[in-house]
Amino acid sequence: MTENRNMILAIALSLAVLLGWQYFVAGPQLEKTRIAQEASQQQAAPKPGEAAPAAGNNAAGGTATGEAPTVGVNATSAFVSRDEALAKSPRVPIDTPELTGSISLAGARIDDLSLKLYRETIAPNSPLVTLLNPFGTDHAYYAEFGFMAPAGAGLALPGADTVWTAPEGARLTPSTPVTLTWDNGAGLTFTREISVDDHVMFTVKDGIANAAGTAATVYPYGLVTRYGTPQVPGTWVLHEGLLGVFGDEGLTETTYKNLKDSEGVKSAPVTSGWLGITDKYWATALIPEGGTAFTPRFSWAPAGDIDTYQANYLRDPLEIAPGATVATETRLFAGAKTVARVDAYERQLGIVKFDRLIDWGWFYWITKPMFLLIDWLYNLVGNFGIAILLVTLIVKAVFFPLANKSYASMSKMKLLQPAMADIKAKYPDDKVKQQQETMELYKREKINPLAGCLPIVVQIPVFFSLYKVLYVTIEMRHAPFFGWIHDLSAADPTTIFNLFGLIPWMPPHFLMLGIWPIIMGVTMFVQMKLNPTPPDPTQAMLFTWMPVIFTFMMAAFPAGLVIYWSWNNTLSILQQSLIMKKNGVKIELFENLKGTFARKPKAG
Repeated sequence: MTENRNMILAIALSLAVLLGWQYFVAGPQLEKTRIAQEASQQQAAPKPGEAAPAAGNNAAGGTATGEAPTVGVNATSAFVSRDEALAKSPRVPIDTPELTGSISLAGARIDDLSLKLYRETIAPNSPLVTLLNPFGTDHAYYAEFGFMAPAGAGLALPGADTVWTAPEGARLTPSTPVTLTWDNGAGLTFTREISVDDHVMFTVKDGIANAAGTAATVYPYGLVTRYGTPQVPGTWVLHEGLLGVFGDEGLTETTYKNLKDSEGVKSAPVTSGWLGITDKYWATALIPEGGTAFTPRFSWAPAGDIDTYQANYLRDPLEIAPGATVATETRLFAGAKTVARVDAYERQLGIVKFDRLIDWGWFYWITKPMFLLIDWLYNLVGNFGIAILLVTLIVKAVFFPLANKSYASMSKMKLLQPAMADIKAKYPDDKVKQQQETMELYKREKINPLAGCLPIVVQIPVFFSLYKVLYVTIEMRHAPFFGWIHDLSAADPTTIFNLFGLIPWMPPHFLMLGIWPIIMGVTMFVQMKLNPTPPDPTQAMLFTWMPVIFTFMMAAFPAGLVIYWSWNNTLSILQQSLIMKKNGVKIELFENLKGTFARKPKAG
């Protein structure tokens, strides 16, 4: 029994470290991140005295150096508000079932994008989530495409400040692509056809017609640039920053901090893959046309007082003979990372490992199937909370034989307690002999002393995978349950310290102890009290206070996870009680509860 309790104690302490990190570190950081993100959604006013981006890339249209152009800086200008930046250049509107925004004809950038299906908060009149922001603001975030020339070529190429020509009344929709044109005045005519599907995938086809008498060579590039370091929680559970898949190298990730501290991340030329910048729920990714070699790179650069981050690629050169036309194509993903849509793009477009755009983590093999099961059940019942409860039942059913054997073993061990007490009485001062005789007793009765830990051990990967699903998948964002739970991915918004809303006062973060965490704590307490109180006073105190500690810790976790654990505890209580009764073991729940709260006699 001692080994059993020590194993449970070790597992409990490991979980306590995880939960403690979430409650005391990640939880407060997430709250700060939420506040910062809400503030960043406000229209930025001009900030006198701050450095600002230049009118365009200082390297655009320049010479190829093996790298795509980086951001230019004009330290004498001030950043402007989003509305002012949008008004500075002519634009082509974007209107799809899922996106709204515009393309800047200056640089032909895709730099104004909001997501029609997602709002900042659960309030129905909350502003739409804004993904991309125009150049000129201190939170600029955009995609850009262009060309570079070999050293000494002297070619006039379109740059970041080049104003392209669009047809009158042009409007980008899924059924109406937009073709932009620019003539360099020296025989090269550039066309850029931009199309978009019904969801969040753009296709950018660049063509160059050479009417000059000499051949020309250009290096196509694409980039996604972000000004300013986003507020991220910095938790190991989720990656936010730059990422990509470069050929056969697999997934490459780097955080904003690591990129700033390094000299950048550069891959050897590859012929397949993708790269971009990801947030928790949204991403912007470039997918160069397969079959043509390109060199991907992540980079950081200062723009005055603002850090800038960039994911870019530089293609192998295109040779344009006199009278010839060449073309190159890139796709741009810009939107919400919904699992079904990301998976569909991977299958339909042949994008290698595109599903890794969603951070499934090291336990991909269990986390993604867990989501797919929950999502399938959701499509049947129409509520993610109910789907989580059904998943718990399924998991219980799958592991029922194992749990049944484990609880049966625990029940038999309880029947052996008198014999174990006799062993301790027979060898009171010989711990080694006690252990030997106890193990012989287990062997004779064919009992595995560690079997009782198996239900807890099995629950750990399920717990983690569900936590990951609730934390990273956008499908869980703002998904309601019943009653006061309007967002399963957020913590229970109620707290006992204002009588669950009856008192008009909002306690500080560490006092947010909602109804569901309390239910979880009560079920955990009852489950532990099904077993007799450990004879060791330290263990007894630990097992008594552990549900209280976990109650406060779980208060900061997503409500969906707390509901899962409460339901799982309830099923475990019923299962263990039935098995104990079947094995003739007395259920000592009320006796143990009475002993816990009974007044202890004074010593002496």
